[in-house]
Amino acid sequence: MRKSFADLLSQSLKGKVVLVRVDFNAPLKDGRVADDTRIKASLGTIQALTQKGARVVLISHLSRPGGRVDESKRLSPIRDNLQALLGHVVQKVDDCIGPNVESAIQNLNDSDVLLLENIRFYKEEEANDADFSKRLASYGDYFVQDAFGAVHRQHASTYGIAQYLPAFSGLLLDKELDYLTQVLNSPTRPLTAIIGGAKISSKFSVLENLLQTVDVMVLGGAMVYTLLAAQGISVGQSLVEPDLIPKAHSFLERVNTLGKTLYLPEDHVAVTSFDDPRTTKVVEVFNDDQIGVDAGPASVARIQGLIESSKTVFWNGPLGVFETPEYSNGTFSVARSLADAHHATTIVGGGDSIAAVNQAGVADQMDHISTGGGASLEFLEGKVLPGISVLS
Repeated sequence: MRKSFADLLSQSLKGKVVLVRVDFNAPLKDGRVADDTRIKASLGTIQALTQKGARVVLISHLSRPGGRVDESKRLSPIRDNLQALLGHVVQKVDDCIGPNVESAIQNLNDSDVLLLENIRFYKEEEANDADFSKRLASYGDYFVQDAFGAVHRQHASTYGIAQYLPAFSGLLLDKELDYLTQVLNSPTRPLTAIIGGAKISSKFSVLENLLQTVDVMVLGGAMVYTLLAAQGISVGQSLVEPDLIPKAHSFLERVNTLGKTLYLPEDHVAVTSFDDPRTTKVVEVFNDDQIGVDAGPASVARIQGLIESSKTVFWNGPLGVFETPEYSNGTFSVARSLADAHHATTIVGGGDSIAAVNQAGVADQMDHISTGGGASLEFLEGKVLPGISVLS
């Protein structure tokens, strides 16, 4: 059984060094944090530990430096952002292991916070190297896993370290698992899942698993064109994964067998040139030279109606190429409808969906925004996530 954050807080932590794996993999722009959603998500864990007098040492990665030092991927901007959010000093050391790290930890006072450098500067991290894991573990008395966005990775700082210290989940991880377990096991019904994205190849497993529990499934984004093509519907030059047509047939048959409601867009925003929004038209039937880039207005209205009639809604993935304003109506309309769905539990499943609710200005109106797109999908697929299983 997983040891929760409450289990850790029940112990005396004054003067103890608690290593916390956080996911501060935030986008940077001009040397500053462009979106601090993930940083804010772990504040509760950090603050609870400092209030107990723990000496908190934070471990995170940033991007993919490839196991070497990359000056553009240092965590100094992350430290500056975290320090402003916490309202007190956050120390930082420019390494993850070694004498400078050991000295910095030894000099910590109760309730101090120290951020280590990007853990992926060491190739041993992603290799889950045992010696590297042991060395990290030697710096602490306890380990807290709060990096939900990385728990599907079996790395040294997400998995290996937990084998050598008493290990607990953090507040954020507990919250993530509570909401996602609710979707799978005990949702307030009707439960609607809205799944978007470009390629259905990356979503089939989660679609098939969610089909067991949802009442309504809404699909959007370019991945719908493979399903439409499987039904013999012309989709012009829209993205289709031909090799997955047989699997799409099987999925559609499974929907009918289970008696589930599956909604695919019935009209589309289409262009003849992806880079030229001036070619935009709303169509029900594609011309041979057209490319689908968003759900059409009739489809958006239908999806909004399905949200209104739901008691639980899980959303992962955009309905179109929302980075282009002319192709963003479907995605932002879903975001605003979820914000207005005060009668329902609304869960946003990370990834591009986080950017969408932030850009729509409605992030604070969602019941839960998952910090891990890939991790949340793998959890909903029913996979065992290494960074969680190691806590048991």
